[in-house]
Parts: sequence; structure tokens; C-alpha cells
Amino acid sequence: MRFAMKMAVFREFFILSAIIVSFANAGKHDIYSGFTVHGVKLTSPSHAKLVHDLEVSLDLDVWQHGAVALSDALVMVSPQNKQQFLEELEKNGVEHYLHLEDVAKAFEEHDAEIERFQGTRTNRMVFESYPRYAEIDAYLERIAAAYPDIVTLVNAGTSWEGRAIKYLKISTTNFEDTSKPIYVMDAMIHAREWVTTPVALYSIHRLVEDLQEQDRDLLENIDWIIHPLVNPDGYEYTHTTVRLWRRTRSFYPEVSQTCYGVDANRNFNVSFNTVGVSSDPCSDVYPGHLAFSEPETEIVKAILEDNVDRIQIYMNIHSYGNWVLYGFGSGDLPSNVAHIHHVGAAMGAAMDAVKLPAAGYYLVGNSALILYATSGSAQDYGQHIGIPFSYTLELPGYGMDFRVPPQYVDHINAETWRGIATTARLARSYYLARNAN
Repeated sequence: MRFAMKMAVFREFFILSAIIVSFANAGKHDIYSGFTVHGVKLTSPSHAKLVHDLEVSLDLDVWQHGAVALSDALVMVSPQNKQQFLEELEKNGVEHYLHLEDVAKAFEEHDAEIERFQGTRTNRMVFESYPRYAEIDAYLERIAAAYPDIVTLVNAGTSWEGRAIKYLKISTTNFEDTSKPIYVMDAMIHAREWVTTPVALYSIHRLVEDLQEQDRDLLENIDWIIHPLVNPDGYEYTHTTVRLWRRTRSFYPEVSQTCYGVDANRNFNVSFNTVGVSSDPCSDVYPGHLAFSEPETEIVKAILEDNVDRIQIYMNIHSYGNWVLYGFGSGDLPSNVAHIHHVGAAMGAAMDAVKLPAAGYYLVGNSALILYATSGSAQDYGQHIGIPFSYTLELPGYGMDFRVPPQYVDHINAETWRGIATTARLARSYYLARNAN
């Protein structure tokens, strides 16, 4: 009888817990109730400037800044700033349209789509959908343990909230052969860009678990540093609390008692806090009160600076927009810009050759001249300290913005790997030519 009572209590507790979890998930995106996303046609530079100005003055969330005559801006507005935003567009004669009528509903549907997809995939690999921090961490640990001859796991430090930040070094010569260039790749510096980490994990898979004969040169002739999750705190926060969170999760009460985090991709010490940023600590483009204020960006800095003599290429992966971008964010061009554009264009062409019809063609160029001016970016920092080829890669969105359906992930991984392989070989040829002189 006592056992039966215990079981009854357990069943009631289990049911109550399930109801609570279900209720929490159902209301996860309520923060976006009444929010809409609007497409903005950019037919002149003044239209692009208007979007930038309104981003700061109205505290807008610009999902995609767009490029004049090439792609539209996408802007999320709250019920409070929607009317003023649309009035400003109308006053300036800017054409616009409704991209998403209900942001909360759109992300609820996306969550359901991910859940259905994962339920149909048996023996799913970590890079085939959107893994959580613990799953990513376990994969890195497993790969390092299973392939100790070529893989070294580096526990680089901890995030603001205490999560271990790890990356892999992949080399057939334990990084001791200085004739080999180093390729550095990282992802998820912006927490809401979920599709970026699978690309980094898939690259590990192709170099280690599934090395194909045509790619053997990539493993034997190049050393790799792959850092799949730069911003783990922000990433977990997007899964549990605020899906569109972009920043880190640091807290400096002397700066703000209410706002958390900074835009990690504005936190590097290169033209820091000069353009493309906001002084508002609550803004998504707030660069922080100091350069390298975040442990996450300090780790990226250490990777780049500790290996700068041999790093030939640095690929900072983002989503979305089909861009291969290079520095500087001010619009100034590096002295080897012709070589940088050559390698970037080859990457775009390699990916375009297998792109899906729903994706646009990759566009290649200076980030400020094609899109908008920025300061303090990882891309610029890599170029600034002497890495010959430093890029921001913006993956496809397929018209679904940050809600890329999980069934597209396999294709994005394979497509992007082609581009990565192309850049690795081309950059190595430049490295060999430089060292031969």
C-alpha cells in the first residue's frame, strides 16, 4: 500500500512537471508577442544610412542590413516603435513590406519543426541539426579521445557564466612542422546564429572521422584550429530564454544595472568603439566599456596572437546572407586586397556551384563598402595583427532568416566545406610562395 501511494505521488509529480515544462516551452517566445519584421528596399545609399540611423535611435533589431541594389534590409520592430519606424520610411520615400507578421508564432513553429525533424532522425550526428552546449562539448571530448594522434583538445578557459570553452587542434605533426600554414575557423560569436556551429563541427568530421581521399592534402599539408562555440553562454540563453539574443552574458553593474552582455564581434581592439556601434549598454551593437572585456573574445585573441606567424587564414562564421566579407570595417583596404579577393571569390564560386535554388549567389567584397561600416570585429582584428586572409562568412538563410529549417543543415555543411577546402588550398599556395622568397 505504501509503495502504491509512493507511485501515485510520483505519477502526480511527473505529470505536474511535464505540464510545467510544456507550459514554459509554450510561452518561451512570448517576449516577441506583437513584434513584426519588415523588409526594406535599399535603392540608394541614403536608404541604407536611414536604416543604420534608426537602428540606434529607435533601438531596432536589424536582422539583415542588406546592401544597396543587391539585398533588402530586414528589421524587427516592437509594438512600441513600429509606428515611428514605418513613418520614417514613408517620410523618406523608402519602399517596405511585411516579412513576418508574428515573430513569436514564427519561432514557435520553428521549434516544433526542429523537434519533429530530430524525432525522425535515428543515430543523428551532432552536426546534422542544432545541438546544445553539452552535446557539442561531448563531441569535442570524444573526437580528441578517439583520435589522439592527430587531435588535441584545448580547454581554453571559461565563459562569463563558467562554461568551459574548448576547441580542437588538428595536425598530423602536432603543430611542430612550421612549413605548414594554420587555418583557424570559429563560429557562434553571435549567439542567435544557430546554423554556424554545425558547419564547424562538420569540418572536424570531414578532417578526422570521414577523411576522403580527395581531402587528404588538407589534413597532411595544413594544421587546423577549429573553435565551434565562441559564445556558449549566449547560445544556451537563446535555447532557454530569449531566442534572438545576440550578445555575450557578462554583467558589469558599474556600467549598467539592467543590461547584460556585449556584441562580441565589436569587442576587439581594432578601431574599437568608433563606428557601427551604440553607446547604449542594452543595444545589440554595444561594444563593451573596454576592448576585450569579455573572456570569450580574450580566448579568440589568444588563439590568433599565439599562432599569428603561421596562421594563413581566419574564417569567422556567421549567419545569414550569402556573403564572403573582408576588412577593414572602416572601408580601408589591406595592402594584399587583390589576393584576399581572389581567395574569397574562389570560395564563393565553389559554394555557388552546389547551392540550392532558394539561396542567393555569394557576394564577395569589403564589409564596409558592400554592407556597412563597423569597428572592433574579429575579422578586422585578424587582418590587423597580420593574418594574410581574414574573412567573415555569412551563410545562407533561404529567406527564412534565423529560422533555417534543420533539413537544410546537411546541405549547408557540405556546401560550405567545399568553400573551406578551396580557401585552404589557395591560401596555402600563397603561404608557400611567400616563404619561398
